[in-house]
Amino acid sequence: MSALLLAAAVATTAVSDLPQDYTHLIPLSVNGKPSVVQLQLPRDAYLNARSPSLNDLRVFDAHGTPQPFALRQPDAAPTISHRALPVRIFPLMAERSDAPLAGLEVSTATDGRVLSVRLPTQQGAAPAGRTQERLAGLVLDLRQDGMQQAPTVDALHFALPPDRNTYTGQVWLEASDDLKHWDAIGVAELSWLANASAETLANDKLEFPARQMRYARLSWRSGEPLPFASISAQSPVQGPAAAPLESLLLQPQPGRDPRDLQYSKPAGVTARRVGLQIDSGNMVLPAMLGSYVEVRRTGQFRFEPALRTTFYRLEKDGKSRLSDDIAVPAWLGDRWVLRFDQPPTVKPALRVSWVPATLVFVAGGTPPYRLAVGRDKAAPAGRDIREVAPGFTEAELRTLDHATAGPAQEQLEALANAAKRANADNSAAQNRLMILWGVLVLGVALVAGMVWRLLRQAGAGSS
Repeated sequence: MSALLLAAAVATTAVSDLPQDYTHLIPLSVNGKPSVVQLQLPRDAYLNARSPSLNDLRVFDAHGTPQPFALRQPDAAPTISHRALPVRIFPLMAERSDAPLAGLEVSTATDGRVLSVRLPTQQGAAPAGRTQERLAGLVLDLRQDGMQQAPTVDALHFALPPDRNTYTGQVWLEASDDLKHWDAIGVAELSWLANASAETLANDKLEFPARQMRYARLSWRSGEPLPFASISAQSPVQGPAAAPLESLLLQPQPGRDPRDLQYSKPAGVTARRVGLQIDSGNMVLPAMLGSYVEVRRTGQFRFEPALRTTFYRLEKDGKSRLSDDIAVPAWLGDRWVLRFDQPPTVKPALRVSWVPATLVFVAGGTPPYRLAVGRDKAAPAGRDIREVAPGFTEAELRTLDHATAGPAQEQLEALANAAKRANADNSAAQNRLMILWGVLVLGVALVAGMVWRLLRQAGAGSS
């Protein structure tokens, strides 16, 4: 009988977990019929979450059935930049601009550096100096001084001679390691167009898949062969991996000290970096970032600094120099304080940046799907990725089909219920505090009564 009563009590106190229990719903769109999909967790989810760990996150189908999901940190993609390498240019001259470029006569230094290149003299050709030679092609030496091997290149960039501002021609590119055997690499239609205002529209690159290249040969299939003013090789440089960042501006509020500004962060945002948004002017602002900590004995608050930095914006020659964002410790909580050396004359916003997680969920049940967020004291529902996408390799997880998120939709009833619960929690806390004070007062009264009785007995015994 007691077991039945306990089961009934548990059933009556069970907490529902339905879409209407959450303050915000975010519609999700899925193309086709994939089994497992991924989504970069949208900004609205972070702004409306009630838990730093995103415990109040759910995925529901059209009937309100929860779908299994996992949260993953996104793979950081390496950044690719380019550096320009100067190229040594050797013109190939012939009687005709369309002369074949085979059988080059090359003179090189001991380190392989090209000293001169020319086309072989054709049989029956007129003696040198009696005919005007024309440009037939270009040979490029790409290896740089001090390099032990050929550079990796994925493009060539061309510059017109100073006396030209328009040009069109189709250029063919071949590559070689020994100036004897040539491989076709790519072709490009180079063009420069100029208007009456001297504004130029240029297609001045020949791009191709990255490869090591020691020597290159250029020939023309259309247009006039042109001695370019310069040619530079574009060498890709892989930089450190950079995870995608989302950012938010926090508006300032007055602090407890005239030197302070306070900023409130959404509970769901775990900030990685912060910076001060200074929009104009020259400004240097040394400051400490921290939070207020309550002193139990006095009930007052003291400032607890976490780090010191200098925010600035300086303008010179029409260019702005801005301070970099800084990393922040996780223990700062949701209310941050900037304490400046002097009371600030401006109140700039604080820029908060974080790395949005990747949501991976099972596209089961009945679409469309909705992402629910915004519930106090929700139990975590995220699972291990092996329980959501069992048997998937890392490469397969990276290439999952993508869902897209729409704008968040407020649920007014859930918002009202959340406000009622917050008020009820405050009332309950106040009631508990009153009860505690009542117990303390009663205890003091009992102790005082006992002391009074002891003193009275002691006085009666002595008489």
